[in-house]
Amino acid sequence: MLSERRLQVLRAIVQDYVGTEEPVGSKALTERHNLRVSPATVRNDMAALEEEGYIAQPHTSAGRVPTDKGYRLFVDKLAGVKPLSSPERRAIQNFLDGAVDLDDVVGRTVRLLAQLTRQVAVVQYPSLTRSTVRHVELLSLAPARLMLVLITDTGRVEQRMVDCPAPFGESSLADLRARLNSRVVGERFTEVPQLVQDLPESFDAEDRGTVSSVLSTLLETLVEETEERLMIGGTANLTRFGQDFPLTIRPVLEALEEQVVLLKLLGEAKDPGMMVRIGHENAHEGLTSTSVVAVGYGSGDEAVAKLGVVGPTRMDYPGTMGAVRAVARYVGQILAEN
Repeated sequence: MLSERRLQVLRAIVQDYVGTEEPVGSKALTERHNLRVSPATVRNDMAALEEEGYIAQPHTSAGRVPTDKGYRLFVDKLAGVKPLSSPERRAIQNFLDGAVDLDDVVGRTVRLLAQLTRQVAVVQYPSLTRSTVRHVELLSLAPARLMLVLITDTGRVEQRMVDCPAPFGESSLADLRARLNSRVVGERFTEVPQLVQDLPESFDAEDRGTVSSVLSTLLETLVEETEERLMIGGTANLTRFGQDFPLTIRPVLEALEEQVVLLKLLGEAKDPGMMVRIGHENAHEGLTSTSVVAVGYGSGDEAVAKLGVVGPTRMDYPGTMGAVRAVARYVGQILAEN
């Protein structure tokens, strides 16, 4: 265990390096921070921190920089989550309140996160495997043609055409709509097939073919829509951090292009807690010079998807964690209200 004073020295090194982009020396630390000890004592503390792998010396400098291990201790023990100011919170709310549908919510969230953190923002669409049915609407387009509209609790709307084997009257349609909704509203997508399997048998023989067609279209829609999607934005922000990537920025950009990599990364975020992955804690080779801060968001207590940012390990962790958490909370509120 590190002593309290050495923890304070590590905190000061991380804060200075993140703020100045320059390796940090003992003289600068004692001048900038109220450590209440001499530069010689700070030098000894820095030597101990270096020996234990929390800081390292870049070959061109007399100062020290935090290692992945140093950032990890900083995040776990030393960094609080920095709350956003009232104007920032109002700006988030006003920007997200203007969204007209789910795609707009996700798009605005990506732009907002990228602007607030000046990192790359990644937002996963709500997963329909965790979604519930809000309503199923059935509309008659022709005597033997219907439109099925599926509305989820996260605001997603899916439309499908249904060709019926025989004409289907308005009274039969109203009956099917009522019975179908009474079984599936509020239920998870994964539960729906079991809940509707015996529904055709409760209708007259001449209507069963159409009821079966409607149900098969509904179940196909549920299967199609469980495919995971995400949106990414702010990639250009990485160009500001050229010096933070040891060789080139290309491996990071290539990793960000692979949706599978990002979905796996976000999938590691536990509901609903904050996940911070630093440097070599990221399994993908292209992301070992980056940190990922992600959190779940949802319309209730349970997360239906994740959002977060990717940036260099030299990151303002308290500010980034605060922004990611605040945006996730507002997106959750919007989903609940809509």
